[in-house]
Amino acid sequence: MSDKKKAGKSTDKRAETMAERQPVRVRLPGFVKDEDVGLGDLAMRVTSSAGINPCGGCYRRATWLNSRFRITG
Repeated sequence: MSDKKKAGKSTDKRAETMAERQPVRVRLPGFVKDEDVGLGDLAMRVTSSAGINPCGGCYRRATWLNSRFRITG
C-alpha cells in the first residue's frame, strides 16, 4: 500500500471519530443543578454577568465548547 493511501485512510478515520465524538461530562456537585450545562453556555453566563456583551465569535465558540464539554450536577 502506498504512503498516500495510508495517509488518506488515517485522515478518514480521524474525521469519522471527530464526527462521532460525545461531549466530555464533568460532574460538579453543588455547582450546577440537575440540568446539564455546556461549558460555552457557562462561559457566556459569566462574561455576561461581568458586563461583556457577546459577539458572533462568542456564539460560535460557545457552540463548539458545548459540543465538547458538558457540566452536570
